[in-house]
Amino acid sequence: MSISHTQTSTSADRARLFRDLHTSGRPLVLPNAWDVAGARVVEAAGAAAIATTSAGVAWSLGAADGDRLDRGLAVDLVARVAAAVSVPVTADIESGYADAPGGVAATVRDVVAAGAVGINIEDARHSGPGKLLAVGEQAERIAAAREAAAPADLFINARIDTYLMSAGDPGTRLADTLDRAEAYVAAGADGIFVPGVTDPELVLALVKGSGAPVNVLAGPGAPTVAELAASGVARVSLGSSIAEAAYAVVRRVAREVLTTGTYGTLAEAIAYGELNDLLRDSGA
Repeated sequence: MSISHTQTSTSADRARLFRDLHTSGRPLVLPNAWDVAGARVVEAAGAAAIATTSAGVAWSLGAADGDRLDRGLAVDLVARVAAAVSVPVTADIESGYADAPGGVAATVRDVVAAGAVGINIEDARHSGPGKLLAVGEQAERIAAAREAAAPADLFINARIDTYLMSAGDPGTRLADTLDRAEAYVAAGADGIFVPGVTDPELVLALVKGSGAPVNVLAGPGAPTVAELAASGVARVSLGSSIAEAAYAVVRRVAREVLTTGTYGTLAEAIAYGELNDLLRDSGA
């Protein structure tokens, strides 16, 4: 018998459900959240799982994205979200909030203890030479994450930033990406996430060549979820784009009221009572 969303009362149940939701051709769709209220709104809209966005989390807590947020603050947010929703939660932990594999392991242990059953971990280099961590270096970090998560069945989504960072030779970028995917899966990753790729031919090449469930970062101009499903994609996420859109609303409202003195931008707001009711039984 399959596990329903209301039956995911234990971490093991949520982990098993989250893993099962990654099906090629029937993708898990994740409108990323960055706070408890947003997570409750996304859950109420029918999402089968909640994914955090590291950028949105960092911005809401006063930091820039790119491993600049204090690890404790990041983990605390994950714990609050996981306590507030009944569906599985996967946490975007950037590059692990640490330089060395041991630090990544510490982050993963804290995130698992906070209630997450999945993580995203990226290979972008936010300081030092080069745009990306060396393949072997990132593989060691993923292996450390896998070991630290035991015995929890953590779903490790290995983010490969070759396209997002325009790293390396464009002529070999696909091959380089697939080489990284192979190394990361061998080190313990469960899925592959390549932001910056929405071209159908490239998406299909990643699906065929990666040997793992493929996550696509979608947004305006990207293929629809149905089109991505037809390419065999197993996961579609929106990343920081919802947070960006929300802050755009803040800017539009502020500009409108400060210039024209009107309030039209607020017309489509969620009603106070509806939003308040969503948080009444929050465990956060």
